[in-house]
Amino acid sequence: MLPESFLNELKFRSDIESTIGTYVTLKRKGRNLTGLCPFHSEKTPSFTVYPENQSFYCFGCGAGGDAISFIKRVENLDYIEAVRSLASRVGMELPENTMDDTTHKLRMKIQEMNRIAAKYFHNTLMSSKGDIARSYLANRGMTLNMVKKFGIGYAQNDWQALTDHLQAKGYTMDEISSAALGGKGKNGGMYDLFRHRVMFPIIDIRGGIIGFGGRLLDGDGPKYLNSSDTLVFKKSRNLFAMNFAKSSKRKELILAEGYMDVVSIFQGGFDNAVATLGTSLTEEQARVVASYTDQVVIAYDSDGAGQSATKRAVGILEKTGVKIKILSMAGAKDPDEFIKKFGADRFENLLTDSKSALDFEINKLYIAHDTETSDGKVNFMQGFTNLMADTKNPIERDVYMSKVCNELNINRQAVTLQVESMIKKRNYSFRKREAKDLKTFVNVNPMTKADFGLQKNPTLAVAEQRIIAYLMKHPNDYIRVVTQVDSSQFVSPIDMYIYNILAQRLQDSLSIDMMSVCSVLEDDHVNRLAQINSSISGQNICVEEVDDYIKAIKKQSQEKKPEEIGKLEDADLEKYLASIIASKK
Repeated sequence: MLPESFLNELKFRSDIESTIGTYVTLKRKGRNLTGLCPFHSEKTPSFTVYPENQSFYCFGCGAGGDAISFIKRVENLDYIEAVRSLASRVGMELPENTMDDTTHKLRMKIQEMNRIAAKYFHNTLMSSKGDIARSYLANRGMTLNMVKKFGIGYAQNDWQALTDHLQAKGYTMDEISSAALGGKGKNGGMYDLFRHRVMFPIIDIRGGIIGFGGRLLDGDGPKYLNSSDTLVFKKSRNLFAMNFAKSSKRKELILAEGYMDVVSIFQGGFDNAVATLGTSLTEEQARVVASYTDQVVIAYDSDGAGQSATKRAVGILEKTGVKIKILSMAGAKDPDEFIKKFGADRFENLLTDSKSALDFEINKLYIAHDTETSDGKVNFMQGFTNLMADTKNPIERDVYMSKVCNELNINRQAVTLQVESMIKKRNYSFRKREAKDLKTFVNVNPMTKADFGLQKNPTLAVAEQRIIAYLMKHPNDYIRVVTQVDSSQFVSPIDMYIYNILAQRLQDSLSIDMMSVCSVLEDDHVNRLAQINSSISGQNICVEEVDDYIKAIKKQSQEKKPEEIGKLEDADLEKYLASIIASKK
């Protein structure tokens, strides 16, 4: 367990607003701050940061806690690793012998090996061994400045060049394998996972090298090979060049398909491009994008695969609420080719003239169907009404329906009736699915199920939550509460557990601020405590209110269930009834 003195110092040096602000674009709303939640997809901000008690809570997904809890979730770390990460930001080191730090040591070694590998690849590229790779990059029009900016290198066509280099530096075979830089052969030796490839280091938002992408120059194998997931790298959460793009002064982010596209866009003078890492856009990556901008321009390849990927990316990005536009690159298959053929100025115009996702889909329908024929017009309208039913904004829907109906000379009222009917059916299906999911959630989560039962007694629910909130705000007055309320009197198991922890820590003269308490709670309890704190943000609970809450809990605990009353002896029953009458006077 971490010493209280260490946590107190970490709390003093850390600020939750600046910590979370590294990952989420926060806007001030009164005394608090709000933003799009990084833990689930949403269009309207439901994620709130409370500077007064250094906590956060999302009203959408229920995630909450302190700065450490946030780092733990967003970086997918265990508790001690999250503490270490937060401490390093403010120039602190963990006390020695805190706990087993085997995972941390391996994580640090992987980061060290990545740095060594990146330098090794770059030096190889700039040496005589990299002639073929430099020639390839020159033919692709890449300048030396871009090579240096992105730290591009070359993995030579050798089975053991890098692994021998790392072993000579003292790293073991298991460590090299854990870094996804080498594999173990059948003969017991090591072999390089990246061979004869132009290497692109993948850098996180803090500037650490976390993985690599390699472009095969020739021969057998996948055209692009990316690092496997490791302790420091997860493909579905990171974006190439986000370390640069996050600081761009441009309002929008350009989402491209590959490394070369991004480098070409940067070389053309646009410092706001990113790319996914060899996979389709994921929801996690979309949330990262939405945390830095509210405008995205999709610049995927113009071929069939690129168009399919565009449609999928639109669906994922729409969930985050960002404004989406799509580049239409006539005369080129991708941004790299477009900029080389037509120049940066034309690309700037392309960005300015980029169309909305809805325009993009409607244009595809026009291309796919001959609207001069009756069959073509019917098939076009089937696709169009589907698009309109999926369009949430009624004003946007109205504009496009008027435009298309006028262009095709179709009765607007008939189309409106069709779209409204489709929307009703989809809303019904959504509510039905949502109810089913809620039922499943309650059935599989005993703790949640128990707390749903609290809704039957809202007075008691408020009393329990407010007493916990009062203790958090007025820890010096804990004797008033703990001497009158026993945790066994709580109806909610999760609130009972939290109250126990708070009462025990106060009796032991320990701090109960968010960072200290969260260090001894499980994730569910941390979420609940953050929820309770959020419910009384900006409010003050006076002593008279607390006394009323205490009375409510004590009264509830004194009441007996019908089956208990039936077992009472006459004398005991008489006393019980007398106590009930007295309590109501």
